[in-house]
Amino acid sequence: MRDHPASRHPNLVVGTDTSDDAGVYLIAPSSGLVQTVDFFTPVVDDPYDWGRITAANALSDIYAMGAVPLTALQLLAWPRAELPFEVAGDVLRGGADVMAAAGCTIVGGHSIDDAEPKYGFAVTGLVDPDRVVTNTGASPGDVLVLTKPLGTGIVSTAIKAGRCPETVRAEATEVMAALNDHASRVMVEVGVSAATDVTGFGLLGHLQEMLAGGGIGARIELDQVPVIAGTWELLDQGSYPGGSERNLVAVGERVTGGDDRTRRLLADAQTSGGLLIATPRDRVAALLDGLGEVGAGAVIGEVTTDGAGMISLV
Repeated sequence: MRDHPASRHPNLVVGTDTSDDAGVYLIAPSSGLVQTVDFFTPVVDDPYDWGRITAANALSDIYAMGAVPLTALQLLAWPRAELPFEVAGDVLRGGADVMAAAGCTIVGGHSIDDAEPKYGFAVTGLVDPDRVVTNTGASPGDVLVLTKPLGTGIVSTAIKAGRCPETVRAEATEVMAALNDHASRVMVEVGVSAATDVTGFGLLGHLQEMLAGGGIGARIELDQVPVIAGTWELLDQGSYPGGSERNLVAVGERVTGGDDRTRRLLADAQTSGGLLIATPRDRVAALLDGLGEVGAGAVIGEVTTDGAGMISLV
């Protein structure tokens, strides 16, 4: 995609230049249209839960921008000769239930016959252009807050291999199916510097994207990073997705400190992860108070004056 020409328009407030979570296009002086799309293969065995997780994941990009979801289009690829349509119905029901909980209206979609099942959504939201939250804008001294525990990539890999304990599977499923709506509202009210949601590039990859544009770095306090119970044990048993391996290579020499085991966890490709928020220090208490209403929000580090995208693990 490096050579793909980026779109340009006076009304395009957020495009592809900064690798942000969603695009923002002005449709009126006080209203921005926010658009994103996401779909993937099953990450859990239960079709209803897969639908729930997929919907929450697609909505997360909208919430990361500080926006409110409005409408969604479904994308479904289904092996009609191999899997009953009743199973597809369970997937769609899970997606519809989460979209309804988010107040987002499914207006249609498209399906194709495919050898491998895939499901997702294109979501449209609305945002006040003066209050849009992007993945740029963090400054040295800002505090980093994470709203969901890590480990979903490792757990999903263990589920596919049939070696994930039920208690771990159940917790990871609920983490992935949980909406980031409350966290989004709180960060907009507080007025944070920057935010992104932690998904396919892992915590380290998404944090580097947040830092690179401002020529700044970050320090992560490892003992403060929340992790789904049982994740470390699954990692030690060899459960690690290929996407996470690529993430580990991609962060390369821009990460210092921490052992290989720790880096692997922080590079783990997440599905429907939490929001990673950079906020001025004098607003941390208000942010944590608001997030605490749903039991989310952990201070994991701070933005530093280190070089672009450099992350120190301590």
